[in-house]
Amino acid sequence: MRLGRLTLAAAALLLMTTASVPSGTPLSQTERHTALSSDAVQPRGGAPRPVVQRAPHEVPFGAFVGSWDDYIPNIARMAAWLDNANMQVGHTYLAGNSWQDVEGEAAVLGLWSQWRQGEPSRRLVLGVPMLVPNEGNVPDEEVARLLERGNRGEFDQHFLMLARKLVALGGADTVLTLGWEMNGVTYTSRCKPDPAAWKTYWRRIVGVMRSVPGQRFSFDFTPTRGLDAVPWTRCYPGDDVVDIIGMDSYDQPAGGTFDEYVTEPYGLQDQVEFAAKRGKPVSYPEWGLFRNGDNPEFVRRMVEWMRTHDTAYQTVTDYCPHGFWECKDNPRSAAVYRQLMAGSAGAAGPAKASAQPSPPPSPPSPKASAH
Repeated sequence: MRLGRLTLAAAALLLMTTASVPSGTPLSQTERHTALSSDAVQPRGGAPRPVVQRAPHEVPFGAFVGSWDDYIPNIARMAAWLDNANMQVGHTYLAGNSWQDVEGEAAVLGLWSQWRQGEPSRRLVLGVPMLVPNEGNVPDEEVARLLERGNRGEFDQHFLMLARKLVALGGADTVLTLGWEMNGVTYTSRCKPDPAAWKTYWRRIVGVMRSVPGQRFSFDFTPTRGLDAVPWTRCYPGDDVVDIIGMDSYDQPAGGTFDEYVTEPYGLQDQVEFAAKRGKPVSYPEWGLFRNGDNPEFVRRMVEWMRTHDTAYQTVTDYCPHGFWECKDNPRSAAVYRQLMAGSAGAAGPAKASAQPSPPPSPPSPKASAH
């Protein structure tokens, strides 16, 4: 195994060297409708509202079982627990401690790409930070300054390097959850400090990564469910640079109900309508239990929701307190999840992106990086 990792890294380095480097408070209903309408979404009660319901169907699914390549075998182990279900989606993240992390470790990316290539219907989902350090408690003022630097092209070469590695190693069709949960406060890659600059920066990154020959990336815009620190519609960078409208949806807050998660401002219903008006599928890269303990009703309703909407893929977060296989704290929910997913043959084809893909934006010229 170690020899395989070194071989992959050497191949990636050879290919790289032969390529030239070109805090929020809840909004009133009026404010909420204004925000949604400003992004070409009709307010609730407006007309026309898109058809979002689908006949029940299998959705490509998987689980987050760990970031590093050492965790890849856990996918097969969890599938065995599910009576050999066809887990078609692998989900991992790039660490965001440094720009070297964002460029990706060739050996790790290579082994995840090998897993993806094992079956034509598989899809690899990769969380990509937009700024570093991504979990460094960076204040809003510094985030705004970093976004400005990003829009000057100072960080382009890191995303270019990541794109080249993915293409070289067999991950050319990876789904990228770029700057996930941007409407919250957890990550440096957040939107609230300067939504206009954030959107411009997203567009720049997509242009850089799409400039790499052979890429077929799908870019998944993935806020958290609900309002959080800023309405996620204010962060939306444009239909031409987004392929999937995702949402991370955990069972929170305490005392919350699934019906509330559907109808809350910027919740599940707003997500599917927003996506349908743009001809794009939805996704659920992160979902699971959280503030309400072992809650099988949430699991049942969430799976039903995903199977009756235009869902490109879904991946449960499987560590405690969220999950069902690795986490032993939720036996009732685990039983329901297993009942619903056991033996699943998966979707008939590979996970899809936009129904009507748009042409890529003109890529900016990458500049030298400032570490």
